Amino acid sequence: MGRRYFQHTVGFTLVELMIVVAIIAFLSMVCVPSFTRFLAKAKRTEAYMNLGSIYAAQKVFWAENGRYAGSLQELGWKPEGYHGGGQDERFFYTYGFAGGSEGAHHCTGKLGAGTEHLAPAHASANEFLVCAAGDIDGDGTADVMSVNQFNEIKIVHDDLV
Repeated sequence: MGRRYFQHTVGFTLVELMIVVAIIAFLSMVCVPSFTRFLAKAKRTEAYMNLGSIYAAQKVFWAENGRYAGSLQELGWKPEGYHGGGQDERFFYTYGFAGGSEGAHHCTGKLGAGTEHLAPAHASANEFLVCAAGDIDGDGTADVMSVNQFNEIKIVHDDLV
């Protein structure tokens, strides 16, 4: 008795490939907005950490001087790896007080948020409010956060809604 060998070819028809491409496109449409939001929240986490650091520095300054610092330079605080502000920075948000000069009153992050978003920031003998701003999702609207003398970090303007 002779053996029969069946030749099997493995391949896909054009219709099957088009269906797979359509499924991948649909999954991408569903996942990309969620991923973008996740990245924006990760950028916001940087602001929470740096605002907490500014709060601690202000408390030390108050203990030594009996008042809160009115500028980042006076406070002695800069974001880690600060190189003069702008696109080449490793941090995203702009931190500090409105007005004044780069590095002295504010530090501009790679998102390039302007100091107009830091307008509520102020300091006096008994209170302070320092702001952070950045367009974390690229829609042209800034996410603005603040910290005060009670370590209350608040979202002043939510860019994720």
